[in-house]
Amino acid sequence: MSLNEEVEMLRNIPLFAKIDPPKLKLLAFASERMFFGEGQELFHQGDHGDTAYIIIQGAADVLIDTPTGPINVARIGKNDIVGEIAILCDVPRTATVQAVEKLTTLAISKDLFFQMIREYPQMAIEIMRELAHRLENANKLLREAKAG
Repeated sequence: MSLNEEVEMLRNIPLFAKIDPPKLKLLAFASERMFFGEGQELFHQGDHGDTAYIIIQGAADVLIDTPTGPINVARIGKNDIVGEIAILCDVPRTATVQAVEKLTTLAISKDLFFQMIREYPQMAIEIMRELAHRLENANKLLREAKAG
């Protein structure tokens, strides 16, 4: 994928949709493309987090450790971002993310992520929307688990 194709891919992600193409080009250039095989972890729950990942191709499961073993709470795919909670909150990883097929990601460092938020407040709003959406989904799962 060329740099221009990466910029177009980033423009399709709500988080980055309103960022100028030259800044997206810088983001794509400064980020690292990473590849994961089926079953390989991007990161493990409890690890220190200093990178967020944008899924370019493939899918991964989001797993939460429980006393009875890990449970799958979400499947993420193309254009999804994961790993930003550890960066934003400066906490250990809140889940394990594991590839379910060949996975291509764009890894964004903590410093670059915060630089983009400072320069583009709209990005912070989109992050809040995404996190609120995830919280609502988690609450729904908890309600269903409690009722069932």
